[in-house]
Amino acid sequence: MSIVDVDPHLAMQWDRWAKRRSPAARDHLIVSYSPLVKFIAGRVGAGLPSSVDPGDLVSSGVIGLIDALERFDPAQGVKFETFATPRIRGAIYDGLRQLDWVPRSVRTKSRDVQAAISELEGRLGRSPTDDELAEQLGIARSVLDRWLSEIASTTVGPLERALDAGIEPVALSGETPAVPSKVVEQRELSQLMREEIARLPDREKLVLSLYYDEGLTLAQIGRVLGVSESRVPQIHSKSVLHLRARLSAAGIR
Repeated sequence: MSIVDVDPHLAMQWDRWAKRRSPAARDHLIVSYSPLVKFIAGRVGAGLPSSVDPGDLVSSGVIGLIDALERFDPAQGVKFETFATPRIRGAIYDGLRQLDWVPRSVRTKSRDVQAAISELEGRLGRSPTDDELAEQLGIARSVLDRWLSEIASTTVGPLERALDAGIEPVALSGETPAVPSKVVEQRELSQLMREEIARLPDREKLVLSLYYDEGLTLAQIGRVLGVSESRVPQIHSKSVLHLRARLSAAGIR
């Protein structure tokens, strides 16, 4: 069984876990892959308010790692890190939702901006500019920028989960087979998301591509776009709310 191409001791632990479900082997694997959990938790936590304890994100991520260990089947031909990453990330988002850390005022602003985008797109037949969006909301452009910065920390997770939909193996050995209708729904959502991303204004589309596909930091994206690091989360927030408005118009909520 060739699960890892690294240290033979880790390969031995995988073998013990796969053949005997050894608790000691599982514990060793959890420790060995804990840096992956910390890395993903760090990316998810970037830009979150200081009130969110990074330790809570890591703890939730470990739950996802354990789930991945329980479900992983090397016969699927997928690297464990590739298989585990969406599960770790998903567990972190689940933990965030349980914490209910988003202030009610920020939720209200997010809904208002999304509604304004939807209204303007319907009226203009194109994506609104930031100035048009601020006017629709009845606020100054500087206030809109501040709103988008506040919303920024709430928009990363849901989009990443949606982009992950449909790309994992769906009928894994040892787990309940996926419901066909759910698999189709996930794939359709993934396809719709990518179609809508392709229709976004170029700068919004580029920010999403650089962040999710290329894994660049906000500072690196700012250098590519020629804008400040603080401006990147604002563009990201608008792009996500833009997508939410379009998905809502398509009947997906």
